[in-house]
Amino acid sequence: MNQDVNEIAGGEQPPADTARADDFLDPFEIRVLAVLAEKEALTPDNYPLSLNTLTNGCNQLSSRDPVMSISESSVLDILQRLMQRKLVVEVRQAGARVSKYEHRMRVKWVLEQDKLAVLTTLMLRGIQTAGELRSRSGRLHEFASVGEVETALQFLVDKYPPLVARLAKAPGTKESRYAQLLAGEEVLEQQAIADAMAGSASVLKGSSQDRIAQLEEEVSGLRRQMDDLTAQFAEFKRQFD
Repeated sequence: MNQDVNEIAGGEQPPADTARADDFLDPFEIRVLAVLAEKEALTPDNYPLSLNTLTNGCNQLSSRDPVMSISESSVLDILQRLMQRKLVVEVRQAGARVSKYEHRMRVKWVLEQDKLAVLTTLMLRGIQTAGELRSRSGRLHEFASVGEVETALQFLVDKYPPLVARLAKAPGTKESRYAQLLAGEEVLEQQAIADAMAGSASVLKGSSQDRIAQLEEEVSGLRRQMDDLTAQFAEFKRQFD
């Protein structure tokens, strides 16, 4: 799924007293923050990031869900909004020709690297299980076990306000899934609807398969009856030959 920032960034901004403006981030703000946190761990020698490098990271095709297409000017607008909220700071290095940017999530939310790694991976790749998070966040922080990931997740769930939520298990699955809450709880409602639809589809599919099997059995029974009747008629006919 590909999203363009101009779909929402080009319009009017919501009033300052709305819940989203006060508390929540939009998907593009989340992407910019997550890329800053990711590159801080992956390419520390090139961190803080220039606008160009940050934009390329936002539009990266791998390890991103959804894939986005954000212009450099839009990323700059997003950075301005994040700086107003103390989530990003601009860094002017001596002798450098361009400004660079670094995130402040670790400071703002008091996060150690293991918690930041989990949150960043959720921000970059959407809803995941603890097992998926362990395998996907290894370059940001090396977790020795799924239990360590679950401990980090619980910390994020218990924060006030919470940064992560544990979702109900999807139909037919055994592991709990987790979602970041930086965009608000709408993601939970959307996922609940998606799970309900998936469950209904599964039930309908199961019912259809059961009905098909029943019809096949009935057809087989009718064929056996026809074979018996054909044999009986042949035997009856021979009596008059």
